[in-house]
Amino acid sequence: MNQVSSIESDEEDVHYLCRRTFVLTIKDALNVVSGKWKLAIVCTLLSGPKGFAEIERLLGTISPRMLTRELRELEVNGVILRQTDPTQATKAQKYALTPSGQGLEQVITMMANWGLEHRKLSGNTSTL
Repeated sequence: MNQVSSIESDEEDVHYLCRRTFVLTIKDALNVVSGKWKLAIVCTLLSGPKGFAEIERLLGTISPRMLTRELRELEVNGVILRQTDPTQATKAQKYALTPSGQGLEQVITMMANWGLEHRKLSGNTSTL
């Protein structure tokens, strides 16, 4: 193999690995936040820790069972923390974003901006 074809082959391998790594990391990220409610839950926690009932009220139509499931998955994936307040007699629990979860604020903002632009470009003028 001559030197030129060796360099081209190496470049193709690097580009393939970059693409593959990129796709895998996107899949990982989507796995953590996929679903109807996860990003909405994160949005409710951007302003600070909240209790279960407050999150449920802010989301409006989520069932308690679904909220419990989504909170557990977000906790397992390191996006939120469940905190118990030892100063309260009822041992009330609150949910808060981890540093990783706080990092989603920029992603959510960018997605919202893209969504607004997409609605304009696609002519979708329906209200939410």
